[in-house]
Amino acid sequence: MLKTTPAVFAVEKSYQIMVQTTVPCLFWVRVGNSEYYDESNGIMRSLADVHRVSVPMKELDATKEYTVCVRPIIARRPYFTKTEDTQEYTYSFRPVPEKNVRAYHISDAHNDIEGPVAAAKAFGDFDFLILNGDVINHSGDPSKFDNIYIICEQLTGGQIPVIFSRGNHDMRGNFAEKFAEYTPNANGNTYYTFRLGNIWGILLDCGEDKPDENEEYGHTVCCHLFRKKQTEFLKNVISRKETEYAEEGVSHRLVISHNPFSFQWYPPFNIEKEIFTEWSVLLKDEVLPDLMICGHMHRTEIHEPGGEMDHLGQPCRMVIGANPSKEIGFVGCGLTFGENETEIVFTNRDGVI
Repeated sequence: MLKTTPAVFAVEKSYQIMVQTTVPCLFWVRVGNSEYYDESNGIMRSLADVHRVSVPMKELDATKEYTVCVRPIIARRPYFTKTEDTQEYTYSFRPVPEKNVRAYHISDAHNDIEGPVAAAKAFGDFDFLILNGDVINHSGDPSKFDNIYIICEQLTGGQIPVIFSRGNHDMRGNFAEKFAEYTPNANGNTYYTFRLGNIWGILLDCGEDKPDENEEYGHTVCCHLFRKKQTEFLKNVISRKETEYAEEGVSHRLVISHNPFSFQWYPPFNIEKEIFTEWSVLLKDEVLPDLMICGHMHRTEIHEPGGEMDHLGQPCRMVIGANPSKEIGFVGCGLTFGENETEIVFTNRDGVI
């Protein structure tokens, strides 16, 4: 019935509980005495390959448990639809603590499951997972979306939150336009903020890594306008900072982006200097983030502002946190957010730190 355990994605101030099912079914989630439905304008969805239910963070954090309810469809008709009995699956949930928080970062898995899972387990127990783009190799084969949920199942069991960011390879293939239907989003947008414990973060989606007119894309992307929309989104977040990064209790501020946008690579990867400079300035002058967590480069490094990766005004310390190395095995990044410092380690699938 359920392909995997659900994944609990943190989006803004809600959790999106998502899971793929093997048969057409109705789907809802019970948290305490409240029920939340996978519905479209009052109609319960049964045609979806993946189901999504949003629940308030505060409610699930307090209850520490949720129940997934599934009612398989026998025949959906205009009148007298036939269904099977409801099946229920209950999961415990562990909200992110207020201090000494541990997280693990994976990006650029490119369809590898075993390596990233082993590297994360080598880090030990953690409080939330970050999947930062290119978990799959491309969106040309929708069966590969399963890999996202398999990694979440093996590392979270549906019991801790996941932060999810899109990568540039995710934008390629026949099902790229449906990517947001298979993954968490904020009203269809792949960029948003989140709050977990004392950690606030903002996800920025750079889209593709070359100009829109690059022949590799075959006229299928319009990322320039997409990035301009995010400039306005970032300004809007700053305008309501008291309910975002300046909210009471926030002690760590993160920027999560698959592409380290304050770095300009060689042509044709040196795109959007003006837009990415504005993002960097707004973050550095207004948001004052502690850490920028990226992937894309297939390296594991830490870069200070003013260093070799700072071309457009790097807003804070930057971590390039994943290397899908064939020589030493997949390497990811473990983070421990302490009261006055953050410890950063890189681990590979063999447990080498």
